[in-house]
Amino acid sequence: MEKFFKLKENGTKVSTEVIAGVTTFFAMSYILFVNPAILSASGMPFQAVFLATIIASVVGTLIMGLFANVPYAQAPGMGLNAFFTFTVVFGLGYTWQQALAMVFICGLINIFITVTKIRKLIIHAIPESMQHAIGGGIGIFVAYVGIKNANLISFSADSATITSSMVDGDVATNVTMNGGVVPALVNFNNPEVLLSVIGLVLMTVLVVMNIRGAILIGIVGTTIIGILMGVVDLSAVDWQANSLGNSINELGVTFGAAFGPEGMQSLFADSAKIPQVIMTIIAFSLSDTFDTIGTFIGTGRRTGIFSQEDEDALEDSKGFTTKMDRALFADAVATSIGAVFGTSNTTTFVESAAGIGAGGRTGLTSVVVAGMFLLSSLFSPIISIVPAQATAPALILVGVMMMASFKDIDWTQLEEAVPAFFASIFMGLCYSISYGIAAGFIFFAIVKVVKGKGKEVSPVLWIVNVLFILNFIIMAILG
Repeated sequence: MEKFFKLKENGTKVSTEVIAGVTTFFAMSYILFVNPAILSASGMPFQAVFLATIIASVVGTLIMGLFANVPYAQAPGMGLNAFFTFTVVFGLGYTWQQALAMVFICGLINIFITVTKIRKLIIHAIPESMQHAIGGGIGIFVAYVGIKNANLISFSADSATITSSMVDGDVATNVTMNGGVVPALVNFNNPEVLLSVIGLVLMTVLVVMNIRGAILIGIVGTTIIGILMGVVDLSAVDWQANSLGNSINELGVTFGAAFGPEGMQSLFADSAKIPQVIMTIIAFSLSDTFDTIGTFIGTGRRTGIFSQEDEDALEDSKGFTTKMDRALFADAVATSIGAVFGTSNTTTFVESAAGIGAGGRTGLTSVVVAGMFLLSSLFSPIISIVPAQATAPALILVGVMMMASFKDIDWTQLEEAVPAFFASIFMGLCYSISYGIAAGFIFFAIVKVVKGKGKEVSPVLWIVNVLFILNFIIMAILG
């Protein structure tokens, strides 16, 4: 194990990697229940998507750990699953089988741009100040996810600003608003919010005291407190509804559906819709690609997972000789695998930062995460008792740690500060790593042109900016 994962070389040991893996799993385990809930709204069987989520996560994360030897976990990405259901299926009228076919093609495109080094060219074209901004921005994003999951903020809205809504009977299931939403701190008058605060204080104390395994101890401790407070209901464990046998039976509906008569075979049948199909696939691919690149840059460089030498070697390497080469390939392959089994884009999870914050440095962390996902197919009801209030503090504290990247940005120079601001702040406010990167890249080009330094913007960034702008146009048309 030491020889395979090079534990000493990476300054870690088996126990640390195991703790990191378990920490990452619990930080992202919500996807086991959220992803089926979102995709099943499109007509897909819930338990089939549940099992497909596990399979895609296990396979993708194992490839990441065993092939790339980096501590990143993969699973169907949030945002991309909502785009799959609410835009592609509900908005554009495609079948969920056709949407899976689009995801599969998106995976093939990502494999192509990885093998041809297009992804790596993009990474090399990102200025150093922007890389620091992306790292700090992901910190904001992760912390915001934690604050949101902990239900520490509430939102009031003006009904006059509602632009669209979906209603199931008398219940609004999805509401889109154009402004008019005001965030505020919640009132500390219910057990769930109080548990979040207790968990945050507990985990903060453990982290500040440098207790080994602080984040994992905090998650377990907060869960136990939640049981005592009555927030976690042990009687709600339902073994039958979430049984593995039931999931396997339903998986037969989604497995390979992307290639059937309602999927790939009919996707390009209407020539009038082909441009729209292509634009939708591009939208899938851009979001997937830049979520991954942002996560790798934001979490890998500062921690030394991807060293400067490793990044520099990308330029002259052939095949898959560097960790970054292999990690990018693992991420690309996972999307197509997930589509075959029946789930939306599989991507590298930013919650991997929780395990990295707990000391994970090698692929052994990923192998542990994959093992936990595999076990979850048998014990999902038990795993589901870990409340969001227990994992949210971990994300908040990891976000705090990652925001240290901001210190390497010269905020007194607007030429550097403006693109960094938009890249980092937009990640959190838009709830999207890729949109934050898009805002930063676009303003970087604008600032450089205004200052007469347009030549400092690499050709790759110009191309990427054009694609991002095209993507926004596509989204406006599709929306």
